[in-house]
Amino acid sequence: MIRVLAAPLRRLRRCQKELLADERAVTAIEFGLLGIPFFAVIGAILQTSVIFLASQVLESAVNDAAREIRTGQLQQRSATVETFRTEVCNRLFGLFPDCAGLHVRVTTVTDFQSATPVPPVDPNCRAPCDWTSSERYENPVGGKVVQVQVHYRYPVLLTLGPLGLSNMGDGRRLIGSATVFKTEPFPS
Repeated sequence: MIRVLAAPLRRLRRCQKELLADERAVTAIEFGLLGIPFFAVIGAILQTSVIFLASQVLESAVNDAAREIRTGQLQQRSATVETFRTEVCNRLFGLFPDCAGLHVRVTTVTDFQSATPVPPVDPNCRAPCDWTSSERYENPVGGKVVQVQVHYRYPVLLTLGPLGLSNMGDGRRLIGSATVFKTEPFPS
C-alpha cells in the first residue's frame, strides 16, 4: 500500500514546489486584493470633494442672491420664491442636478437674536425624505432684519454605511446655507 501511495505523493510534492515557486501572477493577485479598497478610497475622496465644493458654491450663491434683497433690487421686481430660487440657481455653476429641488425660506425677523435657522427636513426620516416646512418668501422693507435659508438634498453616489456622507434616511446629504442681515434703508 505504501508503494501505491508513494508515487502520487511524490508527484503532489513536486507540483506543490513548482506552484509555490511560480511568481508569474503575483502582481495580478496583489492588485485584485488591494485594488478594491484603493479605488473605494479614491471614490470617497472625490465624492467628499464634490460635496464640499457644492456646499461652498451654495453658500456663495445664497450670499450673492441675498445681496439683492439687502439692497432692495429684488423688492423692486416684486420677487417671489421662484424669482429668488432662479437668482440662486444662476450662481450654482451646474453643480446641482435639479434647481427645482432648492428649498427657499426668506423671512423677516424682529432682531438678530431671534434668527434661528431650522433644517426643513426631519433628520430621522425614512425614504422618501420630504420637506417638513413650506417655502416662504417675504419682500422686506428697508431697515428690517431678514433671515435667508436655502437647503438642498444632494445625492450621494458612494454609500459607505456609517462612514458615508449621507445624513438623511434616503441616502442623500442635506446641505444648506443661511444668512441674516439688515436691509439697507431703501424707499418702499
